[in-house]
Amino acid sequence: MPAKNPKFKTVEEAIDRLIRDVRPGDRVFIGSGAGQPQLLVKGLMERVKWLSDTEFFNTLALGMETFVGPEFTDIVHHNTFFIAPDLRKAVSEGRADYTPIFLSQVPELFKSGKIPLDAALIQVSPPDAHGYCSFGISVDVTKAAAESAKMVIAEVNPQMPRTRGDTFIHVDDIDLLVENDTPLLEYKFREPDEVGRTIGRYAAQLVEDGSTVQTGIGVTSSASIPFLKDKKDLGIHTEMFTDDLIPLMETGAITNEKKTLHRGKIVASFCMGSRRLYDFVDDNPIFEFHPTEYTNDPFVIAKNEKMVAIDAALEVDITGQVCADSLGYHFFSGLGGHADFIRGASLSKGGKSIIVLPSTAMNGKVSRIVSHLSEGAGVIATRGDVHYVITEWGIAYLHGKSIRERAMALINIAHPKFREELLKVAKEHMYVRPDQVALKYASYDQKKYEMTMKTPKGKIYFRPIRFSDGPIIRELYHSVSEETIYTRYFTPLRMTEDRIDKLVNIDYRDEMRLVGTVWEEEDRESRFHRGLYCRSCLFHGRICPLDPRRLAKFGSGNFSLRVSHQSGKAKWGTRLQGDHTGTK
Repeated sequence: MPAKNPKFKTVEEAIDRLIRDVRPGDRVFIGSGAGQPQLLVKGLMERVKWLSDTEFFNTLALGMETFVGPEFTDIVHHNTFFIAPDLRKAVSEGRADYTPIFLSQVPELFKSGKIPLDAALIQVSPPDAHGYCSFGISVDVTKAAAESAKMVIAEVNPQMPRTRGDTFIHVDDIDLLVENDTPLLEYKFREPDEVGRTIGRYAAQLVEDGSTVQTGIGVTSSASIPFLKDKKDLGIHTEMFTDDLIPLMETGAITNEKKTLHRGKIVASFCMGSRRLYDFVDDNPIFEFHPTEYTNDPFVIAKNEKMVAIDAALEVDITGQVCADSLGYHFFSGLGGHADFIRGASLSKGGKSIIVLPSTAMNGKVSRIVSHLSEGAGVIATRGDVHYVITEWGIAYLHGKSIRERAMALINIAHPKFREELLKVAKEHMYVRPDQVALKYASYDQKKYEMTMKTPKGKIYFRPIRFSDGPIIRELYHSVSEETIYTRYFTPLRMTEDRIDKLVNIDYRDEMRLVGTVWEEEDRESRFHRGLYCRSCLFHGRICPLDPRRLAKFGSGNFSLRVSHQSGKAKWGTRLQGDHTGTK
């Protein structure tokens, strides 16, 4: 490191220069997340009383609890583009501002001068032989801020990884340099509970081999990652890269070889996690870090074919509107990259936009699947953006579905104790038919009767029939010949609403009906009407396909399910010989 470079100053000298040049009403950007310049922030806090009416901008601030205390309210003001836990109380009490904007659009605010920056405090790696420093693990909006600010003060830290991609700034473009050899801020995410793991398993089922994946910030969004270990040739295009993705690279699940954009590369904008993560990305040629105006651009995201975005929500109404940044009038997080990636995935060829959330909050007292969003809540993803919604009670497929179909699908994955009330409100608003029958069963664990059977030609996923299966039961019925119907039922039948309700609405404590779904590459379970329909009663039955022509590629066979009244456990048996029940 060139010690004689006159730009190198002590932290005291650098902060004194900042205080001298910053005028009342000026705006200062502070580096975000784990890339926060810790020494500069500490020095600023010690001298903050010499500032007057200064506005500080940040994104995902960590370790700044004391800097936003009430004692600073009359001196400085904080404005954040994403509410980290450290700022949540200050925002709710009116001591800090929140600016709702997509992270893909924040850089343009700086570059266009709509938010003019008078100074930027950042952290970078030491300059190389050519004088270039790397923004390291925090490129995000920091690069645009440094390129737009009138004064740039950089904390030069040898422990900052040197990341590849669009991550560099030359020392000639930095006004002052401050040396600080100190560990970067680390962040440990909570481990998912059993509900989260169940949601993660469901989400992982929807991820096909060769997909490009993004998971949002939070324990529920990332709960699917451990269940992707058996996938093949996954790619990553994401806003944030975290520790739990490293094992997928080590086991070969992530290769990036099937990506249609930046093939062979992981694209990210920032990292947050452990020292192991920071060492892993250091000078690693498989990574390309880019600013958020690129990584989060929905049209760039959509260039990745089979793009899968998995993002969390706080609540979802029964028409498919998603709230993820506020609890009523209380702002909780921010827009971040949520809407960018959900929209980008929905525009991708073969892409899937997936919303995940537990079915309840407040220890089960409140449903997160709601008849209408809370008063004051914001819509972060519209009805048209979302393909799937997942809770621990299952998967609701919404894309291209009517209000009635999506209302029934979402009620079906709400917690059972809230389903009756949700159906009542749906009837009042004519989302469903006024004579729509209520669910017969209350709380009953259906998950233990689910299984996926692998055959030489593909997979069949067996599960209990759902209340939301009515529309595709009808489509299945009309897709087969009259001869098949007669052979199966020994009489001509009309598939009326009443008959469909009787098929899909049963009490699992007394009766069991199952469906087997053929998981197709382009749409997974939404095509189960092309697979088979099966029915078994009183805990024992034989699966009877209605479309043997469709199932021919799987080979012929019989499947049976036995359920013990004592243990409540299911035992499957197969005999891959013989003929299917029914003929063409």
